Amino acid sequence: MKKALIAIAGAGLLTAACASDPYGYGTNETVRQGAIGAGVGAVAGAIIGNNVGDGNAGRGAAIGAVVGGAAGAIRGSQQDRANQRYDSARGIYCYPEGDCYYPDGRRYR
Repeated sequence: MKKALIAIAGAGLLTAACASDPYGYGTNETVRQGAIGAGVGAVAGAIIGNNVGDGNAGRGAAIGAVVGGAAGAIRGSQQDRANQRYDSARGIYCYPEGDCYYPDGRRYR
């Protein structure tokens, strides 16, 4: 059981790292909500898997982490898109906290 939870946590961290900001300016909503979804899904899957009585809490946790992580990442991606504003004069996308990026992903200034 412990090995399964460690593997699930490691997979979640690797997945979140793939979607993080490559320029090191903080995490976006996709990463944050994806990680939260994976954690909640793993806990819910372990509880449901344990309550079924077949002793597959580890498998339930893995399935829950994948489903929860994907749902959280989708929701976070939608939030990221809603937060960005396109500045047509400069040809950049800006976020409310002041970060601006070119369409190819490079940071503006």
